Amino acid sequence: MSTCSCTFKVCSSSSSHIPSSVRHNYDHFKDRSSLSFQLKPMLGKLEHILKDVNQTMKMIPVKLLDAFVDIAFEIVDQPLLPSQNNFAPVEELGEAFRITDIEGTIPYDFPEGVYIRNGPNPLFGGYKSAISIFGKSSHTWIEGEGMLHAVYFSKSNQSSWTIFYNNRYVESDTFKLEKQRRKLAFLPAAEGDPAAVFSAHLLNLLRFGMVDKYLSNTNVFEHSGRFYVTAENHIPQEINIKTLETLGKWDVDGTWTRPFSSHAKKVRSTGELVTFGFYPQKPYFEIGIISADGKKVVQKVDLKFKRCTLSHEIGITQRYNVIMDFPLVIDINRLLAGGPLIKYVKKEYARIGVMPIYGDADSIKWFEVEPAAAFHIVNCFEDADEVVVIACKARESIIPGPEFGLDKYEWFSSGFKHIKPVRKSDQDSQDGAFFTRVYEWRLNMKSGEVKGKYLTGTEFSMDFPIINEKFTGVKNKYGYTQVIDSAASSISGMAKYGGLAKLHLEEKTSEFFQADQQPGEVTKIEYHKFPECTFCSGATFVPKFGSLEEDDGWITAFVHNEKTNISQVYIVDAKNISSKPIAKIKLPSRVPYGFHGAFFSDKHSDEIRIFG
Repeated sequence: MSTCSCTFKVCSSSSSHIPSSVRHNYDHFKDRSSLSFQLKPMLGKLEHILKDVNQTMKMIPVKLLDAFVDIAFEIVDQPLLPSQNNFAPVEELGEAFRITDIEGTIPYDFPEGVYIRNGPNPLFGGYKSAISIFGKSSHTWIEGEGMLHAVYFSKSNQSSWTIFYNNRYVESDTFKLEKQRRKLAFLPAAEGDPAAVFSAHLLNLLRFGMVDKYLSNTNVFEHSGRFYVTAENHIPQEINIKTLETLGKWDVDGTWTRPFSSHAKKVRSTGELVTFGFYPQKPYFEIGIISADGKKVVQKVDLKFKRCTLSHEIGITQRYNVIMDFPLVIDINRLLAGGPLIKYVKKEYARIGVMPIYGDADSIKWFEVEPAAAFHIVNCFEDADEVVVIACKARESIIPGPEFGLDKYEWFSSGFKHIKPVRKSDQDSQDGAFFTRVYEWRLNMKSGEVKGKYLTGTEFSMDFPIINEKFTGVKNKYGYTQVIDSAASSISGMAKYGGLAKLHLEEKTSEFFQADQQPGEVTKIEYHKFPECTFCSGATFVPKFGSLEEDDGWITAFVHNEKTNISQVYIVDAKNISSKPIAKIKLPSRVPYGFHGAFFSDKHSDEIRIFG
């Protein structure tokens, strides 16, 4: 990807160039003082309060707790670097805006429907930190209330396109609470000094009955003709796809009350929905199957995990669920002992489980694999005796952030650096720790053997994979990813995606050297590179209706040019991904970088009529 020269003018990757006022935001309390360790005996006693929150709340008036928080905690902004400006939140439009500024031509056979993307858009101006006698606790980059950005495509009888854009917050219960108060209510609790993180969780629990607010900022999905937004920390919120209005929580008629995966998968043969939820108290990890009509949970299984794994996605094949149990662990006991609540523990085990779709914990066949960070799955399928799992894999987890005493900006900046083939002696280096490559595991269900190999080399880091969803769970020829601009990401300390990639999974090249410096084969890749200082999010595959060819369709993406501060939607021909965009749709306002996107067509497989 091209390096963004305008970003270099703002700052360099050297921390010495960061203004002290901004740099303060990146530093955890390096002084593990005194107070954190003095509080440890108290934390054990405070833990007992968690066992009977309702009784405690009756004893302590909430208004008194609110007054204590107002007096004892200073809420401060987390300032952004100039190179991070498009991570800043935007305001709601208030109503849909008709778009007329289109460069190129929207194909006549492009489907009518809505292209929608979710992402964090924190209230009250941005991410916050809370400073008190307990120390400092902060929001992380994955937090922030969900905001939906939607582009609607409709066509008249004369085949002329009418395009509208709208954006709107996901109005969860906690969103409404903070809007009503007109200020931050929930104390930031994701990272920071352990005593501060614990006190934030405790005070949130005592005041609101929950340790943190609902985010609903990660993905959008459809089930049984209804639409939902989700994030791992809570159950989904149902939305009206036309107005983006939040209709309320979806607990499947009271049968699913725990957190819900951001990447639930449909069973091809039945239309049922497979999801999972993790939680830092037993049962740590449960899988659920929701009926095709979305009215009930037909099966819920405790997988009997011995730890709470922060897992982002589940895989599915025609007969199996695929569970990713990698060592990104949420541990309350570790927090009480003075450590971080969330930690990537690379010395712990990593395993992939293959479970019959309607199986139980005892039916899972586990395969031990090398510890790594693998949030996103490209696809899973069965091949003779093997279950094949293709995912995006990095050496280290970008979540939650650095350990105490480490410079936060330097840690992220080093992690995003471009890497050359990594020798085993370099495995502990932070440089390039987040460099993400597509990896294939072949899990033999008869012999228990695991075979693994990288499918992509070290030319580009890539993540946020997508495929033609008709091929979910069966063997596919093509996958697509967003391509990380390693230089721009390292400079800003935040991931920036400077292009798209098309993986030809059945074609190989030998333009790459493995970590041991021996020639090796990798998957053939084509690239679509964005202009300088231009980055995307929410890419998705839009299939051509009625076509039998897997790559017959388009890639859509929300794209932002940091030089012009203009946001657009690109439509790129998936068959000829290296060619120029077929159309660029200029949006009326800036769209911050976000997470996952989806396209819901009028000719959807469930015959959804988005435009009536």
